[in-house]
Amino acid sequence: MTKKTQKKRTKIAKDERYKLLIGIFIVFFALYLTTAFISFFFTWKSDQSFEWGQVMSNANVVVENWGGKVGARFANLFIAKWFGLASFSIPFMLFIIGMKMLNVRILPVRKTLQYAITGTIILSLLLGYFFEDMSGYLVNGPGGSHGLVMAQWLSAFIGKIGTAFLLFLLITGYLISFINKPIEFFTKDLQHVFAWNRILNFMKFARKKGESGGRFSAGAESQNTQMAGKNTTAPDNKSEASEVNQRKEWTDDIYREHDLNVEPEKETPEEEADENNVSVDENEDDKNIKLTIEQKKTDTQSYSMDNRRLEDYDPTLELSHFEMPPIEILEEYGDLDGETKINKEEIIRNKNKIVETLGNYKIQIDKIKATVGPTITLYEIIPAPGIRISKIKNLEDDIALSLAALGIRIIAPIPGKGTIGIEVPNENKEIVSMRSILSSRNFIDAKYDLPIGLGKTISNESFIIDLAQMPHLLVAGATGQGKSVGLNVIIASLVYKKHPAQLKFVLVDPKKIELTLYSKIKYHYLAKMPDIEEPIVTENQDIIRTLNSLCVEMDERYNLLKAAHVRNIKEYNKKFIKKRLNPEKGHRYLPYIVVVIDEFADLIMTAGKEVEGPIARLAQLARAIGIHLIIATQRPTTNIITGVIKANFPARIAFRVTSMVDSRTILDSPGANQLVGKGDMLISTGNDLTRIQCAFIDTEELEKLADFISNQQGFTEPYVLPEYTEESLNGDANSKTMDKWDSLFDEAARMVVRNQQGSTSLIQRKLAIGYNRAGRIMDQLEAANIVGPHEGSKARRVLFPDEYALEQYLNDFNK
Repeated sequence: MTKKTQKKRTKIAKDERYKLLIGIFIVFFALYLTTAFISFFFTWKSDQSFEWGQVMSNANVVVENWGGKVGARFANLFIAKWFGLASFSIPFMLFIIGMKMLNVRILPVRKTLQYAITGTIILSLLLGYFFEDMSGYLVNGPGGSHGLVMAQWLSAFIGKIGTAFLLFLLITGYLISFINKPIEFFTKDLQHVFAWNRILNFMKFARKKGESGGRFSAGAESQNTQMAGKNTTAPDNKSEASEVNQRKEWTDDIYREHDLNVEPEKETPEEEADENNVSVDENEDDKNIKLTIEQKKTDTQSYSMDNRRLEDYDPTLELSHFEMPPIEILEEYGDLDGETKINKEEIIRNKNKIVETLGNYKIQIDKIKATVGPTITLYEIIPAPGIRISKIKNLEDDIALSLAALGIRIIAPIPGKGTIGIEVPNENKEIVSMRSILSSRNFIDAKYDLPIGLGKTISNESFIIDLAQMPHLLVAGATGQGKSVGLNVIIASLVYKKHPAQLKFVLVDPKKIELTLYSKIKYHYLAKMPDIEEPIVTENQDIIRTLNSLCVEMDERYNLLKAAHVRNIKEYNKKFIKKRLNPEKGHRYLPYIVVVIDEFADLIMTAGKEVEGPIARLAQLARAIGIHLIIATQRPTTNIITGVIKANFPARIAFRVTSMVDSRTILDSPGANQLVGKGDMLISTGNDLTRIQCAFIDTEELEKLADFISNQQGFTEPYVLPEYTEESLNGDANSKTMDKWDSLFDEAARMVVRNQQGSTSLIQRKLAIGYNRAGRIMDQLEAANIVGPHEGSKARRVLFPDEYALEQYLNDFNK
């Protein structure tokens, strides 16, 4: 190298522009590596399946790593083949170097590199030793190939105990060396970046505040005036005066930032001149600086501080000792590992039959891929160019015949993937336990308001939805296909996630047997009207009153939201918890209310419009105030699932049905008739359909769950719904004077009791009057409690056994 070349390189090295560019490059490269490393934890399985030579050269090969092919390569190299999780020290060291080149000194570069490199090697070895059995995860385990190989070699060389002792010595020595040296540069070098001086001086300020009762003094003596790490003298020149002013501004900032409301001492006349300023008093003798901070405490500030000191309202305080149900009371069914057993022979056999069947119709396939789920396997195919999708769709029955399958479902195309899906039932179906769903990371980490763990998807992932966002759910399916189990799964999910003070159920069970288990938790999770004895509503008249009571509750809640100037229950409760709403003005904490109606078809047949009206009103308006409906039916026909119901229930679950017409009634599309049953279901939350194997929870598990909750302290009574008073259909219908009734009222009453049949057509035919007048008389008979309420197509129930009892009643009624 000539002197001229060496001189030129030295000049370039000293050029601040090149230094700046290199520093920026290193910082961004460090961030790029961090992104690629993080992505590796989500995409390593996919990215590990390629030959790296082809990945880098072949443009058709696409990797899923967020950093692209280069990021995937670096992540595989550092995390899989080298140091595992400890590899995150690499971008950290690069970041320190890059910032140093940008003239921002965060930490000493040399010492940081020494400790980072040493710590990387030790941490990799430590992870490889303790997680040797997890070598199947992240390819070589969390310690990487280096940590795994070194741990195995040391274990073979000096044994497991010897290796553990060696690791203990290495970690101890590392920590001792770290404590002796880096504490010094942490306190010195970090003070410029993280305002270390400010933290230390604020601690001094707090200590002085406690000692002097509200007056902060720093530097009354020379040894106490070390705000910048050295003694400070009087400001006898401009630089020192500037430093004092800077300190003064900083102390005032600290004072404001931490909302320190300091009681001032008794004021002197001099102090009264300017109570809120920082004064600098100069001592003539020792020329030391004395800083005094005083602040006038106004009424507004005092009120604000008093409010800040108040603790937030805790809705769970009344049942503060309530314990959430443990996951151990649920059964495992052997699927807690989250892995589905794969029958490779079955997959290969089905794949060959699919290819062969399509080939018989001259349909060529470029690629086929199988995704195995607990109940079905999804075969994704990419047809050759020029093949029409409808041609494959029309072969659904032929493919099912060749596979000898119970029923297949073709998705052409799969939304967002550009492939055609063929769902084929597995020969050996697996049970998805409720325990596996509730213990999954998706459910535990869910931040939803009302999280529901339904089951597992085809890709074997736990499927979690938020009922608060749906906001209502329609569940339908043929008898014995898993509908009741699905309702229990929904209820159990909410009970495992929400405290009794935060959630209430209104359970409606016309069959009287499906939801009786939950009567044990009436003092914890159930809501009902005060004059209804049973916690599970079963009688038609009680159901109608309860639904109308929920409408009253809805109106009351909307009035509370209006008075609080908020738009939904979440904002309202947040405001109430912060004690910004006054309970004396009627404000209260509002729990979510989930209304579960089983056998909706029977309810519609017997109560008709009296039920459909309040349900439609709740479905349209109740979302914002935290009332959500879940209705289930085994008869998904158009007269049960009417247009009003479908319009207000965008989220729908379909278990297996018997016909395509029923599937279209529930989901507005076919598919539910091709399910295999036993919890196999389709859920629609918008435009897309998702196939899920519903979780299974047995009656014995539900009993354990209910017993665990009921054995704990509960509320004194169930959540009380407001009273509902029926309004008469005729303004004077409830009058006790007979002259307000129809002139044929007496005759109609005697005829109905005599025939023991409350029918409008009977009154119309026997009395030779029009249908409208006969209908009004029937309404009056109901208001007078002579006949029962409307029960669909059935005749009304007559409440008097004979005419003698009727005559006595009419005589008393006329008085």
